[in-house]
Parts: sequence; C-alpha cells; structure tokens
Amino acid sequence: FFCLSLNNLLFGFALFNWCVAGNIAVHLSLSPLPCEQPAFSLFLFVILQLVHIYLHILTNPFAAFLHRFHLGLSHSMEKPHSPISIPEASPKPYKKSFVTTLMEAASLRSPFKEDTYFTSHLKASEKKALQELKDKLMASYGPDGECTMWGIPLLAEDEKADVVLLKFLRARDFRVLDSFRMLEKCLAWRKEFKADSVGEEDLGFKELEGVVAYMHGYDREGHPVCYNAYGVFKDKDMYERIFGDEEKLNKFLRWRIQVLERGISLLHFKPGGINSIIQVTDLKDMPKRELRVASNQILSLFQDNYPEMVARKIFINVPWYFSVLYSMFGPFLTQRTKSKFVISREGHAAETLYKFIRPEDVPVQYGGLSRPNDLQKPASEFAVKGGEKVNIQIEGIEAGATITWDLVVGGWDLEYSAEFVPNKEDSYTIAVEKPRKLSPTEEAIRNSYTSKELGKLVLSVDNTSSRRKKVAAYRYTVRKSTLE
Repeated sequence: FFCLSLNNLLFGFALFNWCVAGNIAVHLSLSPLPCEQPAFSLFLFVILQLVHIYLHILTNPFAAFLHRFHLGLSHSMEKPHSPISIPEASPKPYKKSFVTTLMEAASLRSPFKEDTYFTSHLKASEKKALQELKDKLMASYGPDGECTMWGIPLLAEDEKADVVLLKFLRARDFRVLDSFRMLEKCLAWRKEFKADSVGEEDLGFKELEGVVAYMHGYDREGHPVCYNAYGVFKDKDMYERIFGDEEKLNKFLRWRIQVLERGISLLHFKPGGINSIIQVTDLKDMPKRELRVASNQILSLFQDNYPEMVARKIFINVPWYFSVLYSMFGPFLTQRTKSKFVISREGHAAETLYKFIRPEDVPVQYGGLSRPNDLQKPASEFAVKGGEKVNIQIEGIEAGATITWDLVVGGWDLEYSAEFVPNKEDSYTIAVEKPRKLSPTEEAIRNSYTSKELGKLVLSVDNTSSRRKKVAAYRYTVRKSTLE
C-alpha cells in the first residue's frame, strides 16, 4: 500500500522537480564538478520516472519478495574507545521515519580511495596514453620550449609532471587527443589570466576572507580544506557591492581563483602524496537565482582548468529536499562520483565534518575548536555513547594556577557542567559551570578558572537522555601563578 501510494505521488513530484531543480543545480554548480543546469533538471526528471516504474513493480508482492531476497543489506558499526565514563543500560531501539531514512541514506559513503599517481599502478593502456601525451607536448613545444603549470615543467621526465598530466588524462578518461586539447587550452588560459601571479595580488576582498571562500586547516589525511559559504550575499547591499556589474563580477572570479591557487600551492604533486583538496560548501541562507551567473562561471573555470583537484566535496546545511532527491538518484551515479560527494542536512555540520576533519581543525562556526588567530593546540577526541555520562578529570592544578579549556561535542543536544574539586577532604566542591542543556547548534565552550588551592577540574558531558553516540574533543592549558 505504501509503495502504491508513493508511486501515485511520484509522478507529480517529478513534475515539481522542474521548479526546484534549477535551484539545486546552483548548489552543485558552486563545486568544481560537472553539472549543467538544464541537463541536471532533465536528469532528475528521468530518474524520478525510473523510480516511479520501479515502485510500480514493487507493488507486486512476488516481485517485492524477490527484490528483498536479492538485496540483503548488512551494516557494521565501529566502536571507538572512550575515556572514563559511567555506562547506562542500552537504550531501546526506535523507529525511523521514511524521510529520516532517506536522509541518512544520502549521507552514507563507501570508503574513499584517492588516486596514488604511481605510474607502476597504471594499466598498460594508461601508461601508453601518458607517454603519448608526453610525445604530443614535446612535438608541440619542442625540447627547449617552456611548458609549465603550477611551477612544474611538464616536458621534464619528472614524477611531478606525471601527476599533472595524469590529472588531465583522468579528466578525459585517458583519451589522449581530448586530454591534449584540454591541457593546451588550460595553458593558454593561465597565461592570459596570469594565474601564476594571482596568489600575490591584493584584490581588495578583505571583508570576504575567512567568510565566503577560504583555506582553513587540513583533513585527517592531510588534504588542505577550502570552505565556501555564500549566505552573506543574501544581503542585497553586499550582493550589489560584489556582483553589481560585469567588472565587479570578473574581479570576484579572479579572487575566487586566487583562493583556489593558494590551496593548490599546498599540494605535493607527488605520487603517494597529497595531490588534491577538500571542498566544504555551506548552503545555509545561500541565494540561488542571484548567484546563478557567478556560479556558472566559477564552474566553467574550475572544470576546464583544474581537473581532478577535488578529493571530496562536502555539502553542509543542505535543505531536506536536496537530501531526499540525492538519495533517489544516488544509486544511478558511478561509485567514483559518489565517493566524492558527502551530503549533510541542516543541523548536522559538526558531526559530518568530524568524520573527515579533526575537531581542532574545524572552524568554530561549524562546531569545531578552531578560532581565528588562535594557537592550534591539538585536542583529545573521545566518544560519548548514547545513555552514558563522561567525566573528564584534569588533575594537579596548583593553587593560583589558571586553567583554560575548550570543549565541543558534535551535535551537542546534551547536558554539560564543570566543577573544581579540591584535594583537601574538608574543602567544598566549587561549581564552575552549573549543569545546562546545550542545543545541537551551540559553538565550542571556552572558559577559564583560577584555583585557590590544589585540586582538579572535572568536565561532565551527560548524554544519558539520548540514544545517539556523539564525538567530542577537548583541550586545555594551565598557566601557573607568577606570584611567589
């Protein structure tokens, strides 16, 4: 009955897609991955029709039985180590809604395996294509010709040159002629655009640095991370100031390329090294129609001139309808394409980013510990299971010493408190921070306390009212008293 009902609604929903697909295409077009808006809209329409037919088949009880028998799914959960905790009884299982299930399905990813760029790992046909591309470059530029990209001489018999050439070959499925044409156009564009020197220019976008597009930290594997957030352009005055005319738009595009070039300068261009970046795009409050022209031009520049430069694209604060639609057409994408996408719905940014980036490297506005102009002190990670309370004890705090701590929990939605416990038995415990419930969108806690006697600080994270496991991190510094 459910499949039949959904089947009847799906055709109408497919038509509704024509209205929303344009907006979704803008979301995707802000990433350097292929997506043409009209084609994408048509693609979603076709996919929804296929799902429509598929559900029609499933309404047949026998077909449904065969489908369920053929597609058995199993899931395994990894159990990370956690610090001192007070275990509680396991919570009872709960039922998930249909929309929740779809959203979770959209966020599931198979393990990502990045290209190593070792020529010894290439197939015979791929090695042949690489050599043919080198021969074409040599014939075009000559042995004494100048052909460099990102400071790497492409005519040299060098592993760095191989990495660059393999990026163009992979972008064109190892079709040598297409790869050569793409490479030639890119070299011509870089010369005309003066891309090699754009990183040192002052383009006058200080107000956008650290807000709209910026490099910030690294992921767990060492990839530089680029954050993109276009919500500020919802303000009409800001939009007019940046995109008011063609000259302003071109200046913004140059600045956006500048950010990318600075990120690329951090790459190794070495087999087995870090040869691509991570893109994180925040869709919260992002204007859609207004950014369509800019996003199309950014997309075109990235596609044509920066092949295979993005290891993974993470979308955060994604509208619910985008998650549902992605879960529907996701099965029709290639495994390589799906491995590059991560979809995180609104309110789950920190939990998603923690899977790929350490909490101390995640910006504080996205639920991390990293603040502007802050010392990047490593943090200790731990897990808080559903139904558990974790007490973090920082001992040996001397009289007159000041302790400063940072604490964050991905998705919070639990109770937190802090207290100072003196070593003397006749002294009283001091409530530094009374127990309080923290909302899922709270930023990291930072506080300090100066002790009057020897003792310890106890930070409590109480997750007993939740069934979900949370990932958390903390760090602290102790500054001793300068008074004798």
